[in-house]
Amino acid sequence: LRASPRAWPPPSPCTPTSLPPPGPVLLPSSRMGLLSIIRKIKRKEKEMRILMVGLDNSGKTTIVLKINGEDTSVISPTLGFNIKTIQYQKYSLNIWDVGGQKTIRSYWRNYFEQTDGLVWVVDSSDVRRLDDCRAELHNLLKEERLAGSSLLVFANKQDIQGALKPDEIAKVLNLEVMNKDRHWKIVGCSAYTGDGLLQGFDWLVQDIASRIYVLD
Repeated sequence: LRASPRAWPPPSPCTPTSLPPPGPVLLPSSRMGLLSIIRKIKRKEKEMRILMVGLDNSGKTTIVLKINGEDTSVISPTLGFNIKTIQYQKYSLNIWDVGGQKTIRSYWRNYFEQTDGLVWVVDSSDVRRLDDCRAELHNLLKEERLAGSSLLVFANKQDIQGALKPDEIAKVLNLEVMNKDRHWKIVGCSAYTGDGLLQGFDWLVQDIASRIYVLD
């Protein structure tokens, strides 16, 4: 299937292509009812919403294309976001690939709603920016709307000499202090060769399915 590139910043609210304005604030009981309806719809259609984020040049778009068997020889930086729907196992994964440039990270929060799985991609060879990577990840994990989502950390670019191993990345990112209620896993991978990608997505899909489709 073809990705749907979107321009950045988002269209002005007055343009015909803009998203509808936010609805009224829901009381807790109403919100729970709405989430229940959304979950039933997802269960029926076997859909999962995956948010893929990370610093710029970490390899997010390459991973999405590689897992879908597409050409990865020419990749342009994602300046806004791309949406790609991938059939994986018996599920339909709606993957939101969001740009990681510093100037647009404040817009990440616009994509948190209804996220089932969070994929955080790390450039394991870019040691200089790992502190920034850790700070951005932990800021994300504070978001209430992402509290129930499964977290997959891809320690990408393992094919590059000098790249840190997954256990080293886990220590740098302080993953051991993760909330015990959070389901998470770190997997070493190479978006270039494809190594590790299936292992990571297999875990992510199975973990999400165990929560959303537990009654199926």
